[in-house]
Amino acid sequence: MTSGLLAVVQELPPESTQQAVGYPSLFLLVALGALVPVVPTGAIVSSASVVAFHQSSPFPLLVVFLLASAAAFVGDLALYWLGQRGVRSRNGSRWLAALRGRVTPERLAHAQERLDSHQVPVLVLSRLVPAGRIPVMLACLLARMPLRRFARGDAAACLAWAATYQLIGVLGGSLFPEPWQGVVAAVGLTLLIGAVPAVWRRLRGGGDREALRHEDA
Repeated sequence: MTSGLLAVVQELPPESTQQAVGYPSLFLLVALGALVPVVPTGAIVSSASVVAFHQSSPFPLLVVFLLASAAAFVGDLALYWLGQRGVRSRNGSRWLAALRGRVTPERLAHAQERLDSHQVPVLVLSRLVPAGRIPVMLACLLARMPLRRFARGDAAACLAWAATYQLIGVLGGSLFPEPWQGVVAAVGLTLLIGAVPAVWRRLRGGGDREALRHEDA
């Protein structure tokens, strides 16, 4: 993925062509990434921000921010609406089952506990913390939070998320003279940020199992 993205950035077309092709692609990829977790939306926003940073005016950066936050919001609402249909249905749905399959009981219980006390802050943080969005969304679904209330909290979450990953892209673009160099730096940083929680959970899980073995002994 990174090598293909690098090849594209190294042969960038004129600004008008980039905008005509890149803006719709950015919106579609981010919206799709909110529905399907295989799309690295953070890396996409950071990469687009690097390219926008190297444009002749600051306007592309604003467009990237607005498109990324709007696409994330649309994708989240679509996924939540599909999940609601499963909650209301006696037989559930494949979307709700998919959400359940991506969340461990421990993480769901933790999300439900936090949601009970701080709804909007938890929604905002859920999008900023890697792998935190789905547990909180599932907790909202199981609590039967209305779509309108979820949308209010998710709007702030999507704005904060887009701003965070755009800042990563701007940082990468400002450190290197060539756009492709900034893209590599931004993608590497976003992938590293995404990997930290998984590594932490693995290390913590290993430590918990070791403590249990000592207790049993």
